[in-house]
Amino acid sequence: MVEWNNLLPQGADLLLEWVAQPLLFNLGLGGWVEDAYEACEWVLWGLIELTVMVALMWPLQKLWPAERVSALHGAQRQSAIRVDVIYTMIHRLGLFRLVFFMAFNAPIDAVMGSLRQAGWPTYHLEQWLPGLADQAVLSFLVYLVVLDFVNYWIHRAQHQWSWWWALHAVHHSQRVMTFWSDSRNHLLDDVVVAFVGVILAQMIGVPPSQFVLLVVLTQLAQSLQHANVRWSWGPLEWLWVSPRFHRFHHSMGAGHEFSPGVLGGHNFGVLLPWWDVLFGTANFDNRYDPTGIRQMVGVQEVYGDGFWQQQRLGLKRMWRSLRSPPR
Repeated sequence: MVEWNNLLPQGADLLLEWVAQPLLFNLGLGGWVEDAYEACEWVLWGLIELTVMVALMWPLQKLWPAERVSALHGAQRQSAIRVDVIYTMIHRLGLFRLVFFMAFNAPIDAVMGSLRQAGWPTYHLEQWLPGLADQAVLSFLVYLVVLDFVNYWIHRAQHQWSWWWALHAVHHSQRVMTFWSDSRNHLLDDVVVAFVGVILAQMIGVPPSQFVLLVVLTQLAQSLQHANVRWSWGPLEWLWVSPRFHRFHHSMGAGHEFSPGVLGGHNFGVLLPWWDVLFGTANFDNRYDPTGIRQMVGVQEVYGDGFWQQQRLGLKRMWRSLRSPPR
């Protein structure tokens, strides 16, 4: 079986030896050196992602923009994008995952231990599909489909449950969508999603090496989905989420709002539009609407302009939602 995490061993070794290890020892955290190696790998993958995003997606936005820059206010646009860049750096360079690991690794281990003691064993897919462990590419695709199915329902819950939408609204409040916008999420929202994802990955037996690649592929695909490009896959759009398909999900007054008979909008698929087609939430209209959250009559919700303001207001909205159940 291919060991994908051996792709960057030398770079991770150098980063650990010259940066992480001296820093940890100087801070009196020598016991974290072994765990820091995994963080170094995440940093290297993040640098690769950022290189791909800037080298490929930035030119695409210039060549085929879905929304012309001239139609936006220059200073406001740049300020909104800068905030998204901050979010991207936090997530892609491993800071979020490092803090998540240090804060939640023990609770996750405790949850998994409690499940096993309660008679809930891990259901490795390789036990259900004999020979899967010997087929690295096939097992990777199977895990991708399973995790994407769960992520589809997580995404629907983010729009259906009022307390979760209070947090997820940070992501949808961006009116200047670019490839930087994927990481624009409330940190508590990210913690909940990551917590569920890690537990699920352990329960179905995703190898750590493949988990890294799954995360990297998902993040790059989502960055392209949020890019300001006028792209669809035409008749093949049902195979993989396109920028047009996902942009409709962000459409103001359409894609992510409630409508009769539909649970919180359209186009929730993270990577695969199959689930939207199967469960009746797909919309393949070839349109590129303005993005953001429409201000409803009598409600002037403020989502914040800066990173810390967005985080604070997200918690405030969540607390208000928990105290006042929706009518």
